[in-house]
Amino acid sequence: MPFAPELRTHSQKVCTLYKKAMRQLEAYYVARFVVRYHQVQLRNEFDKNACVCDPKEQRRLLWLGEYELFRKQNPLPPAKFARSIGLGGGVAYQRVVQPPDWILDYWHPLEKAHFPEYFRKRESRKCEYITKWHSEVLY
Repeated sequence: MPFAPELRTHSQKVCTLYKKAMRQLEAYYVARFVVRYHQVQLRNEFDKNACVCDPKEQRRLLWLGEYELFRKQNPLPPAKFARSIGLGGGVAYQRVVQPPDWILDYWHPLEKAHFPEYFRKRESRKCEYITKWHSEVLY
């Protein structure tokens, strides 16, 4: 894959930094009230610099924030959400597999008898799909 520059705005980068810092605080502290106290302090630090308009100063503050986050990094990484996608993913990511539709063709007739309306409609839709496919592909 060719190299592509990061196409994110400054505000997106700041939001990502804020979110990572919040998760880092949750990883550090166990007691919920202690976590909340530090989260309020962190939000106050971000709000202090919200009105900075100079792009150089914005980049400098972003770099300082990323450096401080790296410096205060917890040796134990923040908790992952069970169904998260990202790098490494959660433990339950894609755990429940959705079976393909053709599996229903192999059901026994006694199993299909439990859902007569569904299979009647399904067969009619399959016939419509096949005739449509024949009309588009073969002609």
